[in-house]
Amino acid sequence: MIRRLLIQRGAAASTGFRWRSRESLRVEELSDTVIGFALTLLVVSLEVPQTFDDLLATIRGFPAFGLCFLVLIMIWYEHYTFFRRYGLQDTRIIVLNTILLFVIVFYVYPLKFLFTLTINSLFGASMLVSLPGGGAAPMIRAEQVPQVFLIYGIGWTAVWLVFALLYRHALRQGERLELSPLEVFDTRASISESLTHVGVGLVSIGLALFGAANVAGWAYVALIPLMWAIQRRNALRRRAVEARLTQVAANQ
Repeated sequence: MIRRLLIQRGAAASTGFRWRSRESLRVEELSDTVIGFALTLLVVSLEVPQTFDDLLATIRGFPAFGLCFLVLIMIWYEHYTFFRRYGLQDTRIIVLNTILLFVIVFYVYPLKFLFTLTINSLFGASMLVSLPGGGAAPMIRAEQVPQVFLIYGIGWTAVWLVFALLYRHALRQGERLELSPLEVFDTRASISESLTHVGVGLVSIGLALFGAANVAGWAYVALIPLMWAIQRRNALRRRAVEARLTQVAANQ
């Protein structure tokens, strides 16, 4: 539904990249269903509050839910943009897309757990959870911190590695898709940005494995200025390519 609305409004088409698909493909319909299911899992993991104290506890969990929602929407929009630009639906695309959907569903709960843990830690909230028997237990023990960042890092790396492979496949189909020089540049830029996400995930995994789990999460925070710098550099290089193409056309 949202995908079709964005298609009608031409969202993501303002960069000069020609759309090769203006209809929602079957592989996209499946992807929307699976990502919607992943979002549903985030919601159903919240128990219906029975008391006002329960309601306050649920509200305190909303920031973590919001961050999870944001990450999934970011992945969904990257997926949407890819299929609008290239319109590919061959066997390799289906296999890679299946892997992507599997990773998304599998990592919904680790994603929610890590964000809840992070929010509670940052704002000094209780790190204890109630057990069914009436007791309480810590959300995580100190020796388990590297494992949670390892799990999250593997999921993050896998998602963006799949996107890098998707863009690489599209680049290899450049002649068949009749990609323009600017579109080739944009595709290469998308590959480099996806691999940057992969690199950050690997750095976080390395920090978790080699005794620096307390700073492993900051690798993802560093991704914000890093991506800004990379996108700014790519924008400057793209303008240079545009200027060169304009000059060539003027000399003909």
